[in-house]
Amino acid sequence: MEEVYKPIWLSIVGNVLLSLTKLAIGFVYSSIAIISDGIHSLSDVITSVIGYAGIRISSKPPDRSHPFGHSRFEPLAAFLIGEALLLVAYEIGRDSVYRLLRGEVVEVNSLMLGVTLLSILTKEAMFRYSVYVGRKLNSQILIADAYHHRSDSLSSLAVLVGLTAQKFGFRYGDALAGLVVAVFLLKVSLDILLQNIGYLTGQAPSFEVCEEIKKRALSVPNVLGVHDLRAHYVGNRLHVELHIEVPPELTLKEAHDVSEEVKKLVEELPEVDRVFVHVDIVGVTE
Repeated sequence: MEEVYKPIWLSIVGNVLLSLTKLAIGFVYSSIAIISDGIHSLSDVITSVIGYAGIRISSKPPDRSHPFGHSRFEPLAAFLIGEALLLVAYEIGRDSVYRLLRGEVVEVNSLMLGVTLLSILTKEAMFRYSVYVGRKLNSQILIADAYHHRSDSLSSLAVLVGLTAQKFGFRYGDALAGLVVAVFLLKVSLDILLQNIGYLTGQAPSFEVCEEIKKRALSVPNVLGVHDLRAHYVGNRLHVELHIEVPPELTLKEAHDVSEEVKKLVEELPEVDRVFVHVDIVGVTE
């Protein structure tokens, strides 16, 4: 199995097991907090399936309908995951406010605390693995899915804190912790959405990336200057177009070789997918 798919399958299997366990415990002991946490884990299964589909589609080679490849499907799937996180943030915040207003109290026992602690540890491990692979492979889907794991871990932590606090007589512990988690989720979801909107709409890279592209081009012998550099994201990878200036004494083959060396160096950048180099001969007007 390819490395990029391992976190997704781990997410699907792990979340199915966790959600079934939490739902069973929640219904047995009539715990709204644990039932909600179980539903949250179940929502992770849906987003992981979306992520898997996004990775499969985005890895397809170019075809007649998508001549530049299918890489935009990956940030599209990540965008959908961000929307799911936003919805989860709203639901947790809404439920927390309702609990504050109603003053609901949950009867706490050791089994409820144990399954919640297990969920925290499991989801945190899944988060760390997914974000590691996602950053290693520059996969926005895996990174977005990783933060969904973190949201579930924090949700379970809020449940644990709330249940423990209520066990010791503080009836609003669960609701207040839930509000904290909702705010965190809101920030994470907005970060994911804004980043992937940029990928989907052909946003330009940062100034630092553009400067590195120029630096690499100018490092090639016989490149006298670089101008008209344009770069934009196609999915989460960059397409770069630039003009290089070469001396007039170069033969056509030598000028071509210079452009190929520039192309090779720039495409070695991890963010870059394709490079288009135009050769301008110094002193010759078009």
